[in-house]
Amino acid sequence: MSTVPIDRKNLALFSILAESQEEIVSDWIREMTGATRRTDLMKESELRMQCTEVLRAMNHALERAGADFRSDAWEPVRGMLSEISRSRAQQGFSPAETAMFVFSVKKPLFAHIRRAYKNDPEGFADETWITTELLDAMGLYTTEAYQKSREEVIKRQQEELLELSTPVVKLWEGILALPVIGTLDSARTQVVMESLLQAIVQTNSKVAIIDITGVPTVDTVVAQHLLKTVTAARLMGADCIISGVRPQIAQTIVHLGINLLDITTKASLAAAFRLALDRTGFTFVQDGRKA
Repeated sequence: MSTVPIDRKNLALFSILAESQEEIVSDWIREMTGATRRTDLMKESELRMQCTEVLRAMNHALERAGADFRSDAWEPVRGMLSEISRSRAQQGFSPAETAMFVFSVKKPLFAHIRRAYKNDPEGFADETWITTELLDAMGLYTTEAYQKSREEVIKRQQEELLELSTPVVKLWEGILALPVIGTLDSARTQVVMESLLQAIVQTNSKVAIIDITGVPTVDTVVAQHLLKTVTAARLMGADCIISGVRPQIAQTIVHLGINLLDITTKASLAAAFRLALDRTGFTFVQDGRKA
């Protein structure tokens, strides 16, 4: 396999990583003291393995393309740093602790570079600058990867919370209830709609009660979201009843001129349930016997 010739400025770093890898790993781990090391979250054997793999991948990239961290040759290193950042985000490391995983190797590497260029101040300065730029780029990439991983975790948790906050309950044969608590926005409306439609299909229900007792206020936007949900349910063959319409909400709907005339509304869930039973053909007869 052909390789890109290594220029003078990368020769020392390449040789150092090839010849002194084990020593650098030990020095690197010693530099990661205190919070950066977090022995409560990661075993030293795992940490040592990560350090060794990163140095090995760095050396291979240096051999192929020098210290250009943006080149394709450094993709394995970038992938490794992304995985380390992702795992540390899940383990509970902070962004600073994750970035210091990379920056902690500076001192050991600079010590080896100093020895390699002890009689060449200009070469030492050049090699130090190249190494600094490389490690800074790696540290910045690690921080960005960590942040992206955290955002993905937060987004997934928000989606899970949305699903948990919109449970569809089977009240009776053919009757579903969807209690809505909190404000309805576009993202939540989508989750509400998907949950309700899926439940309608699974249970073959004919009536769905959307209870808005826990909705603090109904404005034009919230009303439009409710209308979309009702329309989607009707397309699936289920009639909708909106319950929990308090006097304040009724006044707001009238004041805003929102048209809910073709939607059945009830003041309470109990009243909506009685109507749903009637629509599905169920009747109850009160037992007159005394206990």
